[in-house]
Amino acid sequence: MKIFFDSNLRMLRKRKNLTQEDLAREIKSTRSTINNYENGIAPSLENLLILSEYLGISMDTLFRVDMSKLSQFQLLQLERQDSYIRGTYLRVLTTTVDSKNQENIELVTHKAKAGYTAGYNDPEFISGLPTFQLPFLSRDKKYRMFQLDGDSMLPIPDKAYVIGEFLQDWNEIKDGHAYIFLTKEDGIVFKVAYNQIRKKKNILLRSLNPIYKPYEIDIHQVMEAWRFVNYSSSELPEETPDLKAFMGKLDELKSEAVKLSLK
Repeated sequence: MKIFFDSNLRMLRKRKNLTQEDLAREIKSTRSTINNYENGIAPSLENLLILSEYLGISMDTLFRVDMSKLSQFQLLQLERQDSYIRGTYLRVLTTTVDSKNQENIELVTHKAKAGYTAGYNDPEFISGLPTFQLPFLSRDKKYRMFQLDGDSMLPIPDKAYVIGEFLQDWNEIKDGHAYIFLTKEDGIVFKVAYNQIRKKKNILLRSLNPIYKPYEIDIHQVMEAWRFVNYSSSELPEETPDLKAFMGKLDELKSEAVKLSLK
């Protein structure tokens, strides 16, 4: 098994704009010791724990993951503290990048939804999804597109495509905002959410279509959360009842005006 500790340490130190002497001072060590680590000499377990805590990266990741091959988004993920509620049950979101190491937007079509529920953390499955780029979206964030199935979020129509921004900290779910959730039992769901994590350890989900009743989902049923950003559809949104009524009244007035002009 290849070990990446030396190169990872060097890269993480430079990401923090630290010299070897700076890092040594931070962890109460010496520059020569840091230099040895970056040239292939493994640290003691005690010093490894100190480095792991300071860098915010697990020891397993420091040794086994070639961090030079990770995108900017994946590195930001790793540098955040792990916790299930923070949405980091998996240390790194399975993702793909283009030839310039920029995050792709993967497309999960209606046909791929069942496979995504089982393969969301499988690099082979994710790499098989169609990908594209949108230049107006931030390069420091991760986006994915999902195709809707059903009419629960009308006026956003069935088969529309919604773009979500990956949400790492589920405590940041805002009441009344729309999210795409990957859940253990229901697969991919697109709903308006209400954050009840602190009080009840769940999220209240509501559809835009009033014929569907709101329901609660336990936070441990959630595997991924994506903040709604935009949607694309070849269909026009359905007219609301008020608009239909208004257009009907307008047609009546037009008819009356024609009748009056003929008298």
